[in-house]
Amino acid sequence: MAEYSSILLEKAVEELSKLPGIGKKTALRLALHLLGEDETATEELAKALTDMRHNIVLCRHCFNISDESECSICTSAKRHNGFLCVVADMRDVLAIERTGAYNGLYHVLGGVISPIENIRPSDLKINELVQRVQKEEFKEIILALPATVEGDTTNYYIHKLLKDFGCTISVIAQGISVGDSLEFADEVTLGRALQNRKSFE
Repeated sequence: MAEYSSILLEKAVEELSKLPGIGKKTALRLALHLLGEDETATEELAKALTDMRHNIVLCRHCFNISDESECSICTSAKRHNGFLCVVADMRDVLAIERTGAYNGLYHVLGGVISPIENIRPSDLKINELVQRVQKEEFKEIILALPATVEGDTTNYYIHKLLKDFGCTISVIAQGISVGDSLEFADEVTLGRALQNRKSFE
């Protein structure tokens, strides 16, 4: 027996509940809200999601999400191009930008090395990072990876590849709890961790 009187509503709830942190009850509330909204509002939401999915690309320099082949951070004349912050994914860029404590460039790896999840260095944008450091003149490389075993492993791997390029390699200070992702850190803690970064040893 169907849980809802409408199969279309049930399907909408099923799809919405697949989103992170959205249970069936919340999904039902969202679906009913959209159903009660003006039809134009629902169509605009659907269009925005479709456009996002089809048109967002990865920046060819830093691999952050972008509307163009080069993101607004890489092309900004206001950014300090002597600093490169290496992060695991695009959510970390958003978290760091919210702090207002960093004004350099980024390099998004697309994850961290994890043998358990079968994620190898070749699966990440590590080779692209090395090539970028070879071509561009960076004063400092800041490793801002998760405070996890996998994050530490990736830090050491990258340090080994970049240590002879002549630029300072640093890691963010341990204001971030072990096991935490950057996206869940508050702006003050993350900002201080960036400002109090230390040389990688």
